[in-house]
This record gives sequence, C-alpha cells and structure tokens, in this order.
Amino acid sequence: MDRKLLGLKKEKLSHFKVYWHDILTGPNPSSIQVVPPLNTSITAFGLVRMIDNPLTLGPEMSSRMVGKAQGFYAQASQQDLGLLMAMNFAFIEGKYNGSTITVLGRNEVFSTVREMPVIGGSGLFRFARGYVQARTHMVDLKTGDATVEYNVYVFHY
Repeated sequence: MDRKLLGLKKEKLSHFKVYWHDILTGPNPSSIQVVPPLNTSITAFGLVRMIDNPLTLGPEMSSRMVGKAQGFYAQASQQDLGLLMAMNFAFIEGKYNGSTITVLGRNEVFSTVREMPVIGGSGLFRFARGYVQARTHMVDLKTGDATVEYNVYVFHY
C-alpha cells in the first residue's frame, strides 16, 4: 500500500498538556452516572460514568477550552480506586481542530502519576500511538469534582 495515498509523511512526536475537568455537580455536570454500583463497597465497584469533560490549557475552568474528553470511566477494581478509562480527546481549536486522540487504560486514582496508552486517533492524529500521564491537580472530596493535568506524548504523521 502506498504510504503517501494514506497521508503518511514523516512520523513526528508531539507533546502537549491539557487539563481535564470532571464536573459531577451544578446545573450542567460534564460527568453523569449511567450505571450505579451494585453493592456498597467503598470503591463503588461497577459504577459507570459517561463524560463530556472540558479540556483546557490551564487548570482554571476560565482557561481557554481546546477540546472535550468524551467517553466513559468505570470503577473496575474491588480493592482500590482503579478506573477503566475509555475516552476520545476531541480537539476543537488550533492546528488539531477536528482531530481526536483515543485513550484506553487503567487509572489508579490515588497514584501520584498514572500512565495510560494512546491507542489511536483521527485527523492529524491518524495512526497515533503513545501515552498520557495524568496527575490530579485538584479534587473536591465532598462533591467529586476534579481537575486532572494530562501530559500527552503521541507519535503521529
């Protein structure tokens, strides 16, 4: 197959940082529970949330929004807060406007740094591969609202 017909030029590595805002409260939450946990475990094993979370350049919600994290996360561990994350970072601004990165992996919430793979993408991220590192910037233990810093390292064409 001809690589040029697929738009494959020289592969490059991009690194950028975004802030992921998981908003469970207020009049317009970006994360909603779609499956409740079936037991009373302290890890809420089985809970599933759909997300349409803002991605911003800075940690404040007033910072410029560059995309949305769309997908779901589920409480997948009975022993700790280990989430299964499946989401697309859908970019709406700048040179990546209209492109996506797909992240799928385990997020152990209380670890300082969590690493998850980038398993693909679209647009400028077609044939993407790489990883993200997530670091909790802020969490409100009463409401569950959280801001997480995502460092994205991705190979693409």
